[in-house]
Amino acid sequence: MAARPKTIISCAITGAIHTPTMSDALPYTAEDIATQAIEAAEAGAAILHLHARRPEDGGVSVDRGHFAAFLPRIKQASDAVINISTGGSLHMSIEERVGPALAFSPEMCSLNMGSMNFSFHPLAKRYDTWKFDWERDYIANSDANIFRNTFRDIETAARALAPHDIKFEHECYDVGHLYNLRFCMDIGLFKAPVFIQFVFGILGGIGPEVDNLVFMKRTADRLFGTDYRWSVLGAGAAQMPLATTAVQLGGNLRVGLEDSLFIARGRLARSNAEQVAKIRRIVEDLGAEIATPEEAREILALKGGDRTNF
Repeated sequence: MAARPKTIISCAITGAIHTPTMSDALPYTAEDIATQAIEAAEAGAAILHLHARRPEDGGVSVDRGHFAAFLPRIKQASDAVINISTGGSLHMSIEERVGPALAFSPEMCSLNMGSMNFSFHPLAKRYDTWKFDWERDYIANSDANIFRNTFRDIETAARALAPHDIKFEHECYDVGHLYNLRFCMDIGLFKAPVFIQFVFGILGGIGPEVDNLVFMKRTADRLFGTDYRWSVLGAGAAQMPLATTAVQLGGNLRVGLEDSLFIARGRLARSNAEQVAKIRRIVEDLGAEIATPEEAREILALKGGDRTNF
């Protein structure tokens, strides 16, 4: 009987959707991002997915200085794989969004595989007061946003980052994004094995039902055969249930305050590490083992932390 594959836990520390008003636990200063990332790694996260924020008000940032304020500290205190987002904000060009990855040459970075409506405007109705002036309009006006990831954008990112030997986390928010990835592989932009993050529950993307996970997985099997590894990201209340399903299906998973601010229904998480610890317990209770950072590097064929620029 073949050994059950180890489960890679990724943790997305802060993201670009949630704002400081929504949770006191959401980190946005360099010190808090670093501390929470290190604690998440200690709790069992092999991969840390990182965005930067403006330290004065928590706004989304791609400023190299903001990344430089926490990346070395995390690397010094942890062996976790660093995954830098190329998502930036919905108002940035692809050149701006890939800037941090170009500067720091991490082992991994995310890459969205298609343009889409990407909205979280219903969240604006949940709060009467805000910590910072920018927050309400940023959220309420997201119903007018298109998250642009054209084929030209994808090629721009792929070719710019190719010399850095960075493994992409291909974020696929709907089944069409899988076909986009297959096309990009066919024209030589990405080499197998690819790492796919199935994303569920974002308004504008595929819904967070288990049937959709099975459908996405079945489609990926048909398109990529054995030439891919996969993980599941469930937004909001879908986080833990879909992560658990991913483990049962032999996949990997992502948690973190970028994707959900909660640890249980109606209860805000105290930290990213609390979410990692919870899903680790579930993984191990289901009879699986979590992958260490070094095991994750081997599974995903990463270049190694000694070849980054931080």
